[in-house]
Amino acid sequence: MSLVNGTSMFNAAREGHYAVGAFNTNNLEWTRGILAAAQEKGVPVLIQTSMGAAKYMGGYELALHLVQDTIKSMGITVPVVMHLDHGDFEAAKECIEVGYNSVMFDGHDLPFAENLEKTKEIVALAHAKGISVEAEVGSIGGEEDGIVGAGELANVDEAKELAATGIDYLACGIGNIHGQYPANWTGLNFDRLAELAAVIEQPLVLHGGSGIPKDQIQKAIKMGVSKINVNTECQLVFAAATRKYIEEGKDQQGKGYDPRKLFAPGTKAITDLVEDRIEWFGTSAAK
Repeated sequence: MSLVNGTSMFNAAREGHYAVGAFNTNNLEWTRGILAAAQEKGVPVLIQTSMGAAKYMGGYELALHLVQDTIKSMGITVPVVMHLDHGDFEAAKECIEVGYNSVMFDGHDLPFAENLEKTKEIVALAHAKGISVEAEVGSIGGEEDGIVGAGELANVDEAKELAATGIDYLACGIGNIHGQYPANWTGLNFDRLAELAAVIEQPLVLHGGSGIPKDQIQKAIKMGVSKINVNTECQLVFAAATRKYIEEGKDQQGKGYDPRKLFAPGTKAITDLVEDRIEWFGTSAAK
C-alpha cells in the first residue's frame, strides 16, 4: 500500500476514542520492525524521523524512500504515514517538497506570534499538496535532538489560536517529557487536557509517550489524545536486546558477528514493543 497522509486517520482515531502510534525510525532495522508489527496487527501506523535522525540516515529524501521501498519489499498492506517529527521551519518546508505525507512544525521556542505566522505558512504549503500538519503549543519537557524543553502546560487560548490556523493535529504540553521520566515525575495533568480537549476539535498529540504508565495513556486517549509518540522505549529495548546477544557471546559463535544476525534481536524487540503499544492504544484495524 502506498503512503497516506494522517488527517483522516487521526480524525477517525479521535472519534473512535483510540490512538495511532507514531514511532521514530533511525535505520532499516527500525523501519522493518515497526512495519512488521503494524502489519501483524492489521492497523495503521505513523513512522517519523526527527531532523537529527534524517541527517544520520542521509537526508529526508533517502529516509522517505527507505520507508516507501521497505513497504513495497515487505508487502505491507496497512496504511502508513511518513512524518517529520519536531521540524523547524526550513525542515518542514524541505519535507513538504521531498514528499513526506505529514510534517510537524515545532515553533514552540519562538515568540507565539511568530509561531502562529510560520504555522500558517506551513499549513498553506502542505495542504496545497495534500500533506497533513502538526503544530506544537507549550514546551514538551526533556531533550529531543539536543533541544531541551523544561516542560510546561499548554496555554488554552494559544492552543485555540494555533488550531484555528487549519492544522490537522496539535501537540500540547500536559506534563509529558521526552526521554526517560524521572522518579519524581508527577504524572500527566488531566485537568489541562480536559480544558484543551473541550475547545480543540483536532486530534491531540501526546509526545514523550515512552514511560507513561498504561492507565494514564489510556485515560488520555479517552479524553482526546489520538497520536502517541514513542521513541525512547524503542531505543532502550533495541539496546538491551543487542547487549544481551553480545554478552551471551553469540557474536562470537560462527558468523554471529554478521550485522544481519547482530541486529536481529534488537529488531525483534522493537516489533514486540510496537505490537504491545498498539494493544495499549486500542488502535482500530486498518480500513
